Amino acid sequence: MTNVTDTAALGGPSRPTDRRGRRRVALLLVAIIAVIAVVLTGGALAYAKQFDGRALPGTTVLGQDVAGKTPEEISALVAERAESVTVEVTAGDQQVEATLAELGADVDADATAHAAVDRDDSFPSVIASTWSGEHAVAPVVSVDEARTAEFAEGLIPEDRTSPVDAKVTFDEDEQVWNAVPGTNGQGVDPQTLVDAVTKSAPALEDFSVEQPVEEIAPSITTEDAEEVVGTIADLLEQPMSISGADGETHEVSAERRNSWISVVPDESERTLTIAVDEDSVREWVAARADSDAVDPEDGIEQIDEDGEVVKVLTEKKDGLEITNTDAVADELITALKGTTPLEAAFETRKLESEVEQVDAPKSEDDEESDEDSTNEDAKDEDEKSDDDAKSEDEEDEAPAAPTGEKWIDVDLSNKTVTAYVGDTPVWGPRSMVDGKEGNETVTGTFEIYLRYDRQDMTNAGYYDEDDPRYYYTPDVPWVQYFHNGYGFHGAPWRSSFGYSGSHGCINMPVSDAKWLYDWASIGTKTVVHH
Repeated sequence: MTNVTDTAALGGPSRPTDRRGRRRVALLLVAIIAVIAVVLTGGALAYAKQFDGRALPGTTVLGQDVAGKTPEEISALVAERAESVTVEVTAGDQQVEATLAELGADVDADATAHAAVDRDDSFPSVIASTWSGEHAVAPVVSVDEARTAEFAEGLIPEDRTSPVDAKVTFDEDEQVWNAVPGTNGQGVDPQTLVDAVTKSAPALEDFSVEQPVEEIAPSITTEDAEEVVGTIADLLEQPMSISGADGETHEVSAERRNSWISVVPDESERTLTIAVDEDSVREWVAARADSDAVDPEDGIEQIDEDGEVVKVLTEKKDGLEITNTDAVADELITALKGTTPLEAAFETRKLESEVEQVDAPKSEDDEESDEDSTNEDAKDEDEKSDDDAKSEDEEDEAPAAPTGEKWIDVDLSNKTVTAYVGDTPVWGPRSMVDGKEGNETVTGTFEIYLRYDRQDMTNAGYYDEDDPRYYYTPDVPWVQYFHNGYGFHGAPWRSSFGYSGSHGCINMPVSDAKWLYDWASIGTKTVVHH
């Protein structure tokens, strides 16, 4: 007998009814989650909109919940708190109360407020802030250490002495540099207060600081001053010189260097430095350069009718120009700021001079010869016909006026004075009296620099009235000085000229002296030669 078994009753492979049930449950769960998400999203969006531009939940400033507050409200809160802070500072026997502002601490309330509000207000951040708990924002505080240090230094009692910096002085009489010792004083170390304010101010709560008053050494110590004196000693021992253009050496003496340097605190006022008077150094170097420089002097030669030189009145002299004055001054200034030797040298450039040629004045024999020739020519002219004479008169022209610089030639050998315009003699030679032995007239090229139509002359500044060399001559006429006390003037007390006999001036007949006075002027060149 065959038995037939029911597979469904025995738990076969699957049952269609169970699979459809599980699917329905899953769909139901998805639908429920979707509804919850929609509800939560809508609520979160409304929640985020509520805190737009305001502090988010969980935000605290100075331990106070500022959720939902605007930047203005938070700023006012921080500012009020900052102004209420009192700091008690104890320095020695005195106690001082101060605000944060007085101590150099600046509280930026606006920046603090923006830091509290400027959190990410996007949907994820809003959701995160809801679950993340407190978000503390520290006040924005900055400390001006210089102001804090100034406050600390002001705590020193008036009866306490301040430290005195050491310094270096120069003894003019002894020509030595001395270190003046510094002295300790009582003061404070500002860093103590600076550190306390920097640490405690951001809390915006009252606090106290113990600021010790202690012995303070000077910023510039005696050892610093003594070191500078040693540096100056080394500087003065170094050889310093400038080689001149003419082979002469310009030594920079220790006395000179002492006059150029000084010792002063540097910009930090915590050390001493050697300062150099650069303007005085440059002025000294320029003066040495000027003394070495040579101005060119043009020569003057007299020539005859054939153009041959008959006499050299003044030799030409080439000049020298110093070309590196500023560079030498820079080298000297650098050496004075250190302790290195100086061996500088002036560099030169040659300045060419020229030679001016002038016609030699005619002698008396030449003038007589010219006069005889003129008379003979006059006779010949008389013998000519009237027509020829008329023709000659039409052809004759007045000679051209001489051109060039006015100058005066003083020939000490021939005892004459001649006036020139350019290379043409326009007056003279005229006889004169020059300086006698022991009072020789100076030679060289000069310019008239002082004139009087009348002057009392005396040597009372050199000799007493009872000295045989003493003289006093009133109302000397037509005086023109060309070098120190040497000059031209009229000599009405003389009856003859053409010899040496004056005290050094060029004595002339009064009429000649007046002509020269009227013709010349201040600055007229005067060449005196043998």
